[in-house]
Amino acid sequence: MTASSSTATPGRVRVAVAGLGWAGREIWLPRLAAHPRFAVTAVVDPDPAARERARATHQVPSAYADVDDVPAGAVDLVVVAVPNHLHAGVAARLLRRGVPVFLEKPVCLTSAEAEQLAEAERAGGAVLLAGSAARYRADVRALVEATADLGAVRHVDVAWVRARGVPDAGGWFTRRELAGGGALVDLGWHLLDTVLPLLGPSPVAHAVGSVSDDFVNDDAAAAAWRGTAADTGRARGDVEDTARAFLLTADGTSAGLHACWASHEARDRTTIAVHGTGGSVTLHCTFGFSPNREPTPVLTRTRDGETVRLPLPVEPIGAEYDRQLDVLPELLAAPASRGAAAADARRTIDVIERIYRCARPTAPTYALAGTLDR
Repeated sequence: MTASSSTATPGRVRVAVAGLGWAGREIWLPRLAAHPRFAVTAVVDPDPAARERARATHQVPSAYADVDDVPAGAVDLVVVAVPNHLHAGVAARLLRRGVPVFLEKPVCLTSAEAEQLAEAERAGGAVLLAGSAARYRADVRALVEATADLGAVRHVDVAWVRARGVPDAGGWFTRRELAGGGALVDLGWHLLDTVLPLLGPSPVAHAVGSVSDDFVNDDAAAAAWRGTAADTGRARGDVEDTARAFLLTADGTSAGLHACWASHEARDRTTIAVHGTGGSVTLHCTFGFSPNREPTPVLTRTRDGETVRLPLPVEPIGAEYDRQLDVLPELLAAPASRGAAAADARRTIDVIERIYRCARPTAPTYALAGTLDR
């Protein structure tokens, strides 16, 4: 452990970043360090070299190997950006100590982990907040506002299809025991976080789908823009690079989902189309940080045979993460935040689990998988 004392700036949230992999190092740490409402007082990672680089780069006063080493009362919030299989366990340990947590997606990998987080939040009396950056995109917000004129929503299509974007090929991202899944857990979490609110409060009664792995072990399909080259001596990945699913709520609203790390497309693209009784709205954009993206987000509304383009603000890549940080202090203090992230995660992971059960059947009950009476 390396540590030094520091005096928190009044009015700023004292935050520690736990996990200095790509997300912690490239997304959260620099944004938190630059944000006027946060003071990064600690970093946590088992790798001493990663800790020291982060301290030196962002002038962080304290560094620890494990979240249990962070002294009680030293921070107001811990941003947890560790590998997927550690998310729920690390967050639960902090919550039970009464330490508030902002947990990067996927919030959990199983329904049991969702319950573990909910129990830890209740036991420690600290709030759990969740990474849900897609909701904070200006174009997604504009789409949601435009759906107010569509009448009853009947169907939503969501897709995030990358041309070449298998993350950290050969690392934990492509190992099911460590990642929990492939494109469905990674990209699909963002898509479900976007689509489920559009479907309304009715529970998802059916979730069926399929997965495939045509690209996950292809070196040419690796996400070179993440700054990690494919490991030629790696073990073969055992997760899917593509998932397709169909959801149906108890009141008959449906959704189609397509999450894809790699494909034969020329560009990475994200599409959200909402169809209602009074027309449809469609957003074409690209989620995430890939430079191989649609040049400009486009939002259109179609009604009675006429399609019109709706105005969208211009924002830099990654602005949604800054916007989420803008509201974190208020969410941290709001009583209504207690239990909300765990409830959202429970709904999301339930859908993911049912899609996987359908896509990877162990018995000839394929047509029955994914119903409420499971």
